[in-house]
Amino acid sequence: MEDFAKFSVSEPSLEALTTEYDALLADMDQVIDDAAADPETVPPLLERWDELRRMVDTWANLTEIRFDQDTTNASFKAALDRRDEVSPKITELDAKVQRRLVESCHRAALEEKFGPQAFAIWEMRIRSFDPVIEEDLVQESKLTSRYNELLASAKLPFQGEEHNLSGILQFTEDPDRQVRHDALEAMWGWFADNQAALDQIYDDLVKLRHGMALKLGCSGFTELAYRRMARIDYNAVDVATYREEVRTHIVPVCRAIRKAQAETLGLEKLMFWDENLFDVAGNPRPQGTYEEQIDAAQKMFNEMNETLGGFFEMMREKNLMDLQNRPGKAGGGFCTSLADQRVPFIFANFNGTMGDVEVFTHEMGHAYQCYASFAQTLLDYVWPTYESCEIHSMGLEYMCWPHMEKFFGEDADRFRRIHLIGNLLFLPYGVAVDHFQHLVYENPQATPAERHAMWQQVEKLYLADTDYGDLPHLPTGGRWQQKRHIYMSPFYYIDYTLAQCCAMQFWLKAEEDPKSALKEYLALCARGGSLPFQELVTSAGLTSPFKPGCLKEVAAQAKAFLEI
Repeated sequence: MEDFAKFSVSEPSLEALTTEYDALLADMDQVIDDAAADPETVPPLLERWDELRRMVDTWANLTEIRFDQDTTNASFKAALDRRDEVSPKITELDAKVQRRLVESCHRAALEEKFGPQAFAIWEMRIRSFDPVIEEDLVQESKLTSRYNELLASAKLPFQGEEHNLSGILQFTEDPDRQVRHDALEAMWGWFADNQAALDQIYDDLVKLRHGMALKLGCSGFTELAYRRMARIDYNAVDVATYREEVRTHIVPVCRAIRKAQAETLGLEKLMFWDENLFDVAGNPRPQGTYEEQIDAAQKMFNEMNETLGGFFEMMREKNLMDLQNRPGKAGGGFCTSLADQRVPFIFANFNGTMGDVEVFTHEMGHAYQCYASFAQTLLDYVWPTYESCEIHSMGLEYMCWPHMEKFFGEDADRFRRIHLIGNLLFLPYGVAVDHFQHLVYENPQATPAERHAMWQQVEKLYLADTDYGDLPHLPTGGRWQQKRHIYMSPFYYIDYTLAQCCAMQFWLKAEEDPKSALKEYLALCARGGSLPFQELVTSAGLTSPFKPGCLKEVAAQAKAFLEI
């Protein structure tokens, strides 16, 4: 691929794909359960399957990217719908191969060659799928697409211009308090106006997911979700223990931060519309044009490491980034891959705030890890499980700290301070999102009103100091409806907080010895998904978030750094 803008792939024929898989399975059946067969005859079959998967994965991801780049394009939407229709059938084809491999008499030899993690992942995937839920999966994709389209369609009149949900966020950091209030009033007014549709989509999703879990023999969707997320070496009890660690060690730090923030801003009481502003001078904003910022990023990566510099140069040359906000573009940011091209792709929505730099360095962390892991033996190892993925993204944010003068000039120290504050404040919100989802799926028959009450319940545990004032939708428990992950990627959100716990340990390492920390970070990236979460964590010399007191040192060092 020379230029992503010109890149295209043909939509695979399900009939042709099924024929290829049938041929592969027939060849596997000749050796996979034959104890007398040479185990070395199996790896070439895995390589054949891997290339098939890379081709399908590239088509599926490219279809998603093109739609997200322009949600108003009817042909992109039609292609996405077709992908969603056939994806469960492709999952079934892969499940047949996975089942052959995990049940093979040659499994021990194959695990020795490829590692046990792939087999653990395949077992999770087998237990997460059965043809009986095929139509349910199609419906789930349609519902999440409906939610995505609904949010992308938002048009918010403000200060004489029309903004989408990403674009209006720049005003929530405005030094003028009334501007901040009015921007959030416009934004949350849209959510209030669309509450009925948002409630209905989520109600349909919850009931659909619960039904799928029961069909697969699970006690409820929480169990199925953990299988989907391939959580191999921890469970819901461990996560609940971690949430309590956040409540014990981080929530008090956040209260101190909010108190200091109010004093800094000269406010008697900090309101929700004040929470995104940390300095009377306004939050620092990236300097220069978009092109100048990209040039600054190139200089930064060149100085950090030759490999990082060359990687970013390749991303620029091949146009593997879509970072600027525009009408019709889906919100949010993500990194995905084009597996058969062995390259990643970054998507974001720059809006002129310091968040642009945070999102950019975050997604670059994902992108570099993905690129570094294409040397792994299996597609399953290109990406780790989600919580491990987020260590690479959040870790790079801290590794880039010494270079922030390139983006913020003399405001770089203010950026670093606010960046750390934002990450600390995120932890209670992140675990609140997770706790909320556990409550929701423990009570799948709850009404929309009861779900809003559940959100209010978790807010009291983790976000008790938040005051929404007269803003619409928020005081009645509606804040969760903005969080795409709750609708589109259930139970994913806790992964950000688990990874932040680990990334902050990289921050402590980098403060002490930046070269050594970067070396350990790059080595972790290259391991990809070859190990489960806690083993990857310890391989980088980090402490597991599930270990009691894991956040105690981070909290102490953060308080010292922030002088609160």
